[in-house]
Amino acid sequence: MKAASSVPGGAIPAVAVVDAAGLVIGWTEAAEELTGYPAADILGRPISTLLPSDDPDPDPDPDHGHGDGERRGTHLPRTGLTEVRRRDGEVAIVRVKAAALTHGDHAGSRKESWLVSAIPVTTGLPTGNGALLESLISSFPVAMAIWDKDLRCVWLNEAAEQLSDGYPYYRVGRSLTEVIEGIDTEAVQDAMRKVLADGRPVIDREARWFHRSQERTLSISLFPLEGADGRPLGVRSVALDFSNSKARDRLELLREASVRLGSTLDVMTTAQELAELAIPVPADYVTVDLAEAMLPGTEPLQRQAAAEAGVPLFRRGGVAMVHDELHGDMPESLWRREEAVSVPPGSPFMEVLHSRRPHFEPVLDASSSTWLDLDPDRARIIHATGMHSLIVIPLEARGDVLGVAVFGRTSNPAPFTRDDLLLAEELVTRAALSLDNARQYTRERLTALALQRDLLPHDLCGTGTVEVASRYLPSDRHEGVGGDWYDAIHLPGGRIALVVGDVTGHGINAAATMGRLRTAMRTLAYLDLPPDELLTHLDHLMARDARGFDAAGATCLYAVYDPRTGRCTMAAAGHPPPAIVTPSGDVTFPSLPAGTPIGVGLGTFRSRDLHLPAGTLLALYTDGLIETRQAGLDAGMARLGGALARAAPRGTSLERVCASVIGSLVGDAPAEDDIALLMARVRA
Repeated sequence: MKAASSVPGGAIPAVAVVDAAGLVIGWTEAAEELTGYPAADILGRPISTLLPSDDPDPDPDPDHGHGDGERRGTHLPRTGLTEVRRRDGEVAIVRVKAAALTHGDHAGSRKESWLVSAIPVTTGLPTGNGALLESLISSFPVAMAIWDKDLRCVWLNEAAEQLSDGYPYYRVGRSLTEVIEGIDTEAVQDAMRKVLADGRPVIDREARWFHRSQERTLSISLFPLEGADGRPLGVRSVALDFSNSKARDRLELLREASVRLGSTLDVMTTAQELAELAIPVPADYVTVDLAEAMLPGTEPLQRQAAAEAGVPLFRRGGVAMVHDELHGDMPESLWRREEAVSVPPGSPFMEVLHSRRPHFEPVLDASSSTWLDLDPDRARIIHATGMHSLIVIPLEARGDVLGVAVFGRTSNPAPFTRDDLLLAEELVTRAALSLDNARQYTRERLTALALQRDLLPHDLCGTGTVEVASRYLPSDRHEGVGGDWYDAIHLPGGRIALVVGDVTGHGINAAATMGRLRTAMRTLAYLDLPPDELLTHLDHLMARDARGFDAAGATCLYAVYDPRTGRCTMAAAGHPPPAIVTPSGDVTFPSLPAGTPIGVGLGTFRSRDLHLPAGTLLALYTDGLIETRQAGLDAGMARLGGALARAAPRGTSLERVCASVIGSLVGDAPAEDDIALLMARVRA
């Protein structure tokens, strides 16, 4: 039989003719070359000899029975991918086309047979219709390859061939199961076998290997390759090389930004993180200037006088540059962090604020920029540092403009590109959300702190027989201010009630609940109730009005001292015991009857009487003073006892004792929880 003409890719297809019964009646030299069967060994045999079989151990012998061939020969795929079993037992993936042939016999009846052509994927693409698509895929800059079920490479494009120097598996006929020193393919093999098993693609899997002291990084995606009958034939791979590329640098930068930005709920820290992240990619010089609303508690910018460069509109939150900051010298920056930044009218900064769109000036011509005529200081800096490219982006989040971020290039001679602009916008967008979260946290914290301080007693004073002093330290944790409180309530007969408590939770709700509890406790104290009864009433009140209190509960210690008898009656609601320093300097923690926290509704409280001679010092506190992440309550109480023993004998006033105890236990470290300390000393 004469060979068919070659296909557009230059390969000659293998051609066979199959009759209606599925027997081979025509065979070409190309078919013999593809399968290894000469015409004499295949003519008259079933085509099923060459087609895939569900038999896990197929017999390639063409003399094996005909019955199966007759059954399957009429089910040839019209067009599509399939496998061909060669005479040597190997399997090749081919693209098959089958066309019906109709002819007459001697009796005048018409019979149908099939013209079947096949071309291996190693010489022609399994997809596409024509040389144009084949050319496009072959020259596509992304590495593409096809692997059979034995994980052997059977086709690849030009981009994949370029990877073969460092990754030799990208060669036709090479199998991933081959062992090559220095390259580990087990993870890729497992991923490919999973795709073959379940037919689900694997997207963006990172693969790395080292070649000649160089690291190569690929992002590999795997897709199932199915035949015309739906059976898996192999795996298609698409690989992007991120080694030593800008795309990899930018991807790493965005990954780092997702970790670093917003790591603290502090506005200034977040602004500085953004500035440092953008150095040296994409910029040489970055400033982050914040609007006045972002920094509550600072001097209003409106009160500051306008400078030659314009009106003060921002406050510098972050600044970074590629130059080493020798002795604090930052030549590109006119202002340091926290300083007011002046902005001239008609400048890109004002334009960005009003339009809320980025200003992109890849070529900054200081001589022709009219806005610099109104800003001689900035013009001087731009000339002196050689800044030649500029991007200004608004910091915008949830509808509010929080400030502007400025990106400049001085050392890098290349101007900013649109890709640089997109990267800068992505960084600024992420930073703006973190800045807004920090702003809301700061605003709520300041509000809660103001409420807390307003609700605590401002005129705390003792009696003629009891001296009092106090300290309150708000938490520095992200949760914000809590609901710790203290109080000293004057009662009839020269008595005094001492109170310390801790509301569960943090924030405005905890502070408001603390205020209501303190008010309710004062009201009950004026009824002259014993400590245990007072806590019982307070517990029932909070349990009935749980919604109004907006808290899960509170702990409390209530003590009443009577100077006529020297007796102090105490009751606790889930609170640590007080510390008592005797006139001789000994420190003890009396054991009080256990009580449930306020708000549980059980009202199980009992009082205990203690005798306090003149000169006794009493310390009531919340658990923030003694409990840390590294030490529990027992260790904290031991530390408190040691601090009191050292401070009490030396101090002539409780104020000095309070300061000494706080300094010893807390120092300059940020407070992990709110701290309330109330101290009382019995006078003669």
